[in-house]
Amino acid sequence: MLSVKGKRILITGGTGSLGKVLTKRILSGEAGTPAKVIILSRDEAKQHFMRIEYENSVAATDEIIYNNFKRLLEFRIGDVRDFHSVASAVKEADIVFSAAALKQVPTCEYFPFEAVRTNIAGPENIVRAIQEHGLAVETVVGISTDKACKPVNVMGMTKAIQERVYIQGNMRCPKTRFVCVRYGNVLASRGSVIPLFHKQIASGGPVTVTTSDMTRFLLSLNQAVDVIFAALKGANPGETYIPRVPSARMTDLAKALIGDRDTEIKVTGIRPGEKIHEILISEEESFLTEDRGNYYAILPILPEVCGDRKAKRALQSEYSSKDSLMTLQELRVLLEGYGLLVEQQSGKDEGELLR
Repeated sequence: MLSVKGKRILITGGTGSLGKVLTKRILSGEAGTPAKVIILSRDEAKQHFMRIEYENSVAATDEIIYNNFKRLLEFRIGDVRDFHSVASAVKEADIVFSAAALKQVPTCEYFPFEAVRTNIAGPENIVRAIQEHGLAVETVVGISTDKACKPVNVMGMTKAIQERVYIQGNMRCPKTRFVCVRYGNVLASRGSVIPLFHKQIASGGPVTVTTSDMTRFLLSLNQAVDVIFAALKGANPGETYIPRVPSARMTDLAKALIGDRDTEIKVTGIRPGEKIHEILISEEESFLTEDRGNYYAILPILPEVCGDRKAKRALQSEYSSKDSLMTLQELRVLLEGYGLLVEQQSGKDEGELLR
C-alpha cells in the first residue's frame, strides 16, 4: 500500500462498519503512522462508543498504540450534506476516504431524495470544497457498490452518479486525484444479511430469502479495506477498482449457516429495488477494463480524464455474481474461515463477528 506516513486522513462515515475497520487498519501502522485521522459523521452516539473503545485499549497491541492514538484520532460531528461541515474537515486533509452513505436498498426506495442528498450531494460537497477553496488534497477515494452497475434501485442510481461526480472531479480539481472502488456484499457488516440470518436461526427460524435464484458477491470487511488501499496505491485519476471475489446463492448461504439444524428456509419475494444477480462490471464497461492482479480497473469514461490511455481489455463480457458460484462446501469453508458459522458463534457478540 502507498505509505500514509505523516498524512492527514479524513474518513467520512468513519463510524460505520467499513469506517471502523478502515480506521483500525490505518492506525495499525501497516502503511506508516499518519499525522492525524479525522472521523466525520453525524451520529454522536456512535462516535462516543468508538472513542471509548479506543480509550479502553490501554495496552499496546499490533493494532493500536495507546500512547499514540489520542493525538492521532479526532472525532468531528458533521454531515456530508452540509457544505460548511465538509469544507471545515476537508481543508485539513491530505487523503479523503468518502464512506458516508445511505446504503439500505429499501430505505433509499422509500426516501429517494434523502439518498440523493447523502450519496450525491455529499460527494459534490467534497469536490466543491477542494475546488472553491483551492485545497491541497492529494487523493479522494470514493466508496461505491456493485449496485451502481446497471442500477435498478435508488441506492445504486445515486452511487452511480457519485462515481461520475468523482471522475469528473479530476477536471475541476486537477491537482487532486479522484478514484473510486466498487465491491459487493460485505460479510457481517452492519445491516447485511448474515447478522439477520444469525438472529433468525437463533430464534428457530424461518430463515427468509427473497428468491431462490438470488446470487451475491461476498467479501470481508478487511478485503473491502484491501480494495481501498489498492486503489490508493495504484489507481490512476478517474479509475474505479473492482476486486476479484467469489459469489454465492443466498439459499446456499442460508443452508451453510443453518448447518444440521431443522430450520425452514422461506422465500418471501423480491423487495423493492432488489436485483436477482449483481454486476460489478457491465458489458459496456468491459471495453475499458484492465487486469490489475487481484483487481480489475475501469478506466474513466471521460476522454479529458482518461487522456491517451488505452485499456488492455481484460473482460469480454460483464462481471456478474451468477457466473462463478461457490459450491455449498466452498461457502462453508469461507464462512468458517471468518468465524461466521452459527455453531462457532457461541459467546460472541455482533461486534466480535464484525472484526
